[in-house]
Amino acid sequence: MSYTVLARKYRPQKFSEVIGQEHVTRTLQNALEQGRTAHGYIFSGHRGIGKTTVARILAAALNCRSSDKPVAEPCGICESCTEIRAGNAVDVIEIDAATNRGIDEIRELREAARYRPARDRFKIYILDEAHQITDAAFNALLKTLEEPPDHIVFMLATTQPEDIPQTIRSRCQHFSFRAVKFDDIVGQLRDLVGREKIEADDDALALLAEAGDGSMRDALSILDQAIASSSEKLTADSVRNLVGAAPAHILEDVMQAIARGASEEVLRQVDHLISEGHSPTHFARQIVRFLRNAIVAKVAGKDSSLLQISSEERERVERVAALFGEEDLTRHLQIMLRTHGELGYKQEQRFHLELGLLKMAHAQRLLPIEQLLSDANLSSNVAGPGTLRTPARPSIVASGGAGDLRRSDAVAPARPNPVSPFAADSARKGSPRQESSGESASGAGPRIGTSGNAPSPVIMGSAAPASLEERAPEIRTITQTSPQNASIEKLRDVVLQALAEGNRRVLVSMLEAGEWSVEANELVIKVSESQAVVDMSLGAEGRRLAIASASGVLGRAIKLKIVSGAAVATEGKHNGSTKSAGLNSGPGGRSRAEQDSVVRRLQEKFGAEIRTVIDYKEKR
Repeated sequence: MSYTVLARKYRPQKFSEVIGQEHVTRTLQNALEQGRTAHGYIFSGHRGIGKTTVARILAAALNCRSSDKPVAEPCGICESCTEIRAGNAVDVIEIDAATNRGIDEIRELREAARYRPARDRFKIYILDEAHQITDAAFNALLKTLEEPPDHIVFMLATTQPEDIPQTIRSRCQHFSFRAVKFDDIVGQLRDLVGREKIEADDDALALLAEAGDGSMRDALSILDQAIASSSEKLTADSVRNLVGAAPAHILEDVMQAIARGASEEVLRQVDHLISEGHSPTHFARQIVRFLRNAIVAKVAGKDSSLLQISSEERERVERVAALFGEEDLTRHLQIMLRTHGELGYKQEQRFHLELGLLKMAHAQRLLPIEQLLSDANLSSNVAGPGTLRTPARPSIVASGGAGDLRRSDAVAPARPNPVSPFAADSARKGSPRQESSGESASGAGPRIGTSGNAPSPVIMGSAAPASLEERAPEIRTITQTSPQNASIEKLRDVVLQALAEGNRRVLVSMLEAGEWSVEANELVIKVSESQAVVDMSLGAEGRRLAIASASGVLGRAIKLKIVSGAAVATEGKHNGSTKSAGLNSGPGGRSRAEQDSVVRRLQEKFGAEIRTVIDYKEKR
């Protein structure tokens, strides 16, 4: 006699033997007891969770000959029950809708449905994979399904109920099957290995249940393989080798290396796995599952019912969750989900896996946006319009061994206007970058703090970054000179020099004859040329050079405003105020935007400027 696989050998034959679908079996049993059975059913859900099995049990209950009416539980010993279990009952017709999906097959079914059953109480049609039936075939079945003869019952099993037309679904009772719970699968596997007299570790059964992914049939199929591959006791290692999973400790080692920022160790772990024949796609999937479990352990604790893993795995994810914050774990999970999706269609899978893991290691250095926006660690020097301020930013100071990072407080008191990161980026792009020994140990983001023996901190944001000590005489000279003209002259020289080095000769000659002033966070230059000439001479690059150099001298984010035309300059002198001040006092949309607290906040934090204002109030 040929061997029968476990999934068929232990297939449920009664409603009470079906696990994980109590909401379906209870409803069907009540309907059978009350005589309220329908003429059409749709069973939908995940693969391997009992849709076709429940359909067969329902067919046996309807045709069971132990009673003169349908019973809540089939007896399993009468001719109808045994024939249905063997799959050769005359009046229970199972049709594979994936191959019999056309209109001709449905026409034959409709013609055969007109005749009464040969022996049993009902003629039952079980259509497996019913979503494969074509729309024309469904339309041909529509009338028969809506008003079938009294002796006909249709049962449609599908994994994609959304592909079945709504006109069909509205004529049937729809039962949605659920994925089998992890604990239920483990309990069933433990019972089956006991019946088969096979020794198995609890961790091995947990791995089988996890590999089943909510499908009882998948778990039993893998159990069959595990029994065949193991001559003695089933262990976690043998099951892990069978399903091609990486050793459990490897996942923890990789995450610990990522927490330390040890990129080389991460690459070595990947190389070790690839050399042993592990699939990059499967390993990425394991990392995704592991990170999900770590997030759950971080949020709800290791004993949460949301974790469908073994006790050993719970301890492991708890240790990893303690190394990261919730936001870091969420960011890592997002990176690995994207990496796992890319591995499905990329050619060099190993390279993309390594890139994803390195992204996770580098993500440890990122500062949260909330920290950059907060005023807790910001500092400034008190200064009025036209005077210089030395920037103070949150710093990351290296201390102790390599990779030991800590955030230090800024030297100066808090101030509302930190150096804009956009200005700092412009400075880095516009001039050679000066390296410091402490920079390699510090994290990403703007910083001025260094360790005790490191060179002087560097001010990020100037056109040519210089240390505070080198800039100290210049700053003292300007800040100690009470008249505003001294600082304006120094500012003019630095900006014009930067523009001259950038081959902006026409712009230099035009601005050199202009009237310069600093008002709040804005450098205002009044020139006699027209606006068209100013725009043509300035350009995006000229504006960038002027803003970067002015921000570096003033030590804060600065905006550039060029007032063109002699009439505009004369009007400004006559009114005794600048154009921007007039806008702030006027009733227009721009003035309201400039006075808005959120807009001012963005201007202070990022050096933003208002380009276009659309006043919807005026439009109404």
